[in-house]
Amino acid sequence: MSSDHRVYSYSAVLMGSPILLKLFSHDEALASRVFRLIKRYEDLLTVNRAHSQVMDINHAAGQHPVSVSRPVFELIRCAKAASLFKESAFNLAIGPLVKRWKIGFKGDSVPPAAEIAALLSITRPEDVVLDETSGSVFLAKAGMEIDLGAIAKGYIADRVRDYLRKEGTTLGLINLGGNIQTLGSPEGGWHVGLKKPFAENELIGSMTVENRSVVTSGTYERYFEQNGKRYHHILDPRTGYPLDNELDSVTILSKESIDGDIWTTLLYGMGVEKGCAALRARPDIEAIFVTKTKEVVISSMHHFRFTLLDDRYRVTDNTV
Repeated sequence: MSSDHRVYSYSAVLMGSPILLKLFSHDEALASRVFRLIKRYEDLLTVNRAHSQVMDINHAAGQHPVSVSRPVFELIRCAKAASLFKESAFNLAIGPLVKRWKIGFKGDSVPPAAEIAALLSITRPEDVVLDETSGSVFLAKAGMEIDLGAIAKGYIADRVRDYLRKEGTTLGLINLGGNIQTLGSPEGGWHVGLKKPFAENELIGSMTVENRSVVTSGTYERYFEQNGKRYHHILDPRTGYPLDNELDSVTILSKESIDGDIWTTLLYGMGVEKGCAALRARPDIEAIFVTKTKEVVISSMHHFRFTLLDDRYRVTDNTV
């Protein structure tokens, strides 16, 4: 990056995560407008407090439909569509299971099998009933809960990018607690690190991107151990238990950060081989899989560059 490109960083804590905004001009007023925008969306979408439009829907489960604002309705529609993919590991209605496992929170332990089986019956995405005309959402069974946590950050990162563009910003980066969305391309591109699983501040490699979102989901983010077995937070909606396969992390590079959110989860459920096959139909979306056997599998590399920084890992290029 040439010396006349000074980067200004602004940070805040929102959505329970550190938020970082990088701009190439000193503009605190713009930064605070961006943080206000994030806060507004957080207030609409959160399930981590008693009142939000999503919580209103959850409180009315099994009773009546709830009309919500357009952005919330669109986001729920998008999350439902992803949940209905064949054998999808994405499920907007997984709330009751997430709550019961408490992974990453106090009191986490493996729930009795009978409880998991009972909860699976109230986590069916088909039971999230959308009414286009009234813009309402109805959870057909009592006890159901939708949770947009798996998709909200990507959606908000995209809205921030759109807002920056509208304000005339040509270069910028927003990091929403791990969801990174970039605007434009500084000289040499944006460099985003690929984290080494279960290691503090160590990188496997670095990705160089422009006008692209980078989203990573990993088993190392939240987990607990019981009787020598590790239970992570990425639950399989088909079984109610954490997904158990060859993967440590999945990173998605895409134009829209919301696609990153959806596809990290979908590909987690598919594994490397099926995942790479599925992405052949989506040339706009690319993935980096990191396996437990220290393999880095790249589905394709049309829109970014990857540099390996840790020689204990080996790169398999799956490009056809």
